Amino acid sequence: MAFSLITSNARAIVTVRSRLSLHLRRSFSAIAATSASREMAKVGVVQMTSTNDLEANFLTCSRLVKEAAAEGVKLLCFPESFSFIGAILGESIKIAEPLNGPTMQRYCSLAREANIWLSLGGFQEKGPDDAHICNTHVLVDNSGKIRSSYQKIHLFDVDVPGNMVYKESSFTTPGTTAVAEDSPIGRLGLTVCYDLRFPELYQMLRFHHRAQVLLVPSAFTKVTGEAHWEILLRVRAIETQCYVIAAAQAGKHSEKRESYGDSIIIDPWGTVIARLPDRLCTGFAVAEIDLSKIDTVRTKMPISMHRVLDSCWKSSSL
Repeated sequence: MAFSLITSNARAIVTVRSRLSLHLRRSFSAIAATSASREMAKVGVVQMTSTNDLEANFLTCSRLVKEAAAEGVKLLCFPESFSFIGAILGESIKIAEPLNGPTMQRYCSLAREANIWLSLGGFQEKGPDDAHICNTHVLVDNSGKIRSSYQKIHLFDVDVPGNMVYKESSFTTPGTTAVAEDSPIGRLGLTVCYDLRFPELYQMLRFHHRAQVLLVPSAFTKVTGEAHWEILLRVRAIETQCYVIAAAQAGKHSEKRESYGDSIIIDPWGTVIARLPDRLCTGFAVAEIDLSKIDTVRTKMPISMHRVLDSCWKSSSL
């Protein structure tokens, strides 16, 4: 009788331990899954051909926002001049508005209705006088609130070989401040197009503003895009150990203007992880941002600990 009682108690203890072990395994699995979901988030990069038709551009953007939200995208990134590209000189100044104007507010409503963050840049923001605009990258959260804005610092004053002469500074006031903002997919560094050729801005965003994801909305020319677009983007990802999301204008906007296209997303190791199948089509590509990958790359190659010249430049007299 005593032996039977001991055996019964032993079986009960084993059963409790087994159930407890199973419960703990399930709990740890749930914690791990929750942690992983916090570190992984879907992002989308748009490719489109904007024109001087504000309404048509908005309808295209609206459709892409709804499609991206249906796919579970948390942040959708649009290219430079997403809402308008003029066909003749001076059109951009005529349609420019403040950020609280009706055009930007329509896009804020899109974000709120779709419950999605939007990277909108650059937008033709009304400038300091009637002859100038600001080329402004606007970040809108999923409640429709403008979380941050960055005014393009480096203006495109270039005589493109075999193409045409651009003089952005003739109608655009440059920005003066680097901008980074926290988001559900990590800390975002905001830039615009021609900024891409100036690595010091991206170094500042990474090492002084703690950026994890760099946004590069662009409208590269066909000539410069073929030569440098992917190379520059991959280099910026590698040297900062950040994700790079580069939304691009694509194709012919008017008789005089054409963009290269090829919207891409690049990981911190410099690998292209998403792009559209055709560099000229309208649509978006999707990838997952894995913040743990950033940590892994930065731990295995700790360039932040090995930087020397930044402190030297600060202390040197020029």
